[in-house]
Amino acid sequence: MIADGTNTGAPMTTTPIELRGIAIRSRSGAPMATMRSAPVTCPAGVQGDARGRPGKRQVTVLSLESWEAACAELGTLLPWTQRRANLLVSGMVFGPESVGQLLHFGSLTLEITRETDPCRRMDVACQGLQAALRPDWRGGVCCRVLSDGALEVGQQGRFAPAPAQGTLQLT
Repeated sequence: MIADGTNTGAPMTTTPIELRGIAIRSRSGAPMATMRSAPVTCPAGVQGDARGRPGKRQVTVLSLESWEAACAELGTLLPWTQRRANLLVSGMVFGPESVGQLLHFGSLTLEITRETDPCRRMDVACQGLQAALRPDWRGGVCCRVLSDGALEVGQQGRFAPAPAQGTLQLT
């Protein structure tokens, strides 16, 4: 779905998005450290992130628009890193239809695998944050890395449907 809430019901085309932030944690429970750039690989996810091992939750992505909606519900503006996601993007919001879709930044391709469920740590950051992130996939999405690439804050990317099974995609 496009950030303005538009959903025409027509087949999805690519949607431009912008990378607004990159963050990693050195170990589970460690504070999030922001970065201006980072390599992302299939074996390691975002370089330096403790959760980057291969799997359905290799990289987490948060929509700026969804984060702002959650903060507005709480009546406070919190740093996006309180969500503990790896990437912050603007230009779209996620929902159930996002599963299987692809995020492209240069040579990097991420496949959206599922919703990121807000955990109890959210209420440690701000009371009520966990509940504010539950509706409309505001907590973001989990992704697996399909192809390696480098990220830089401000980089333009695109959100696109996955190619249909058995089709050839030319680049």
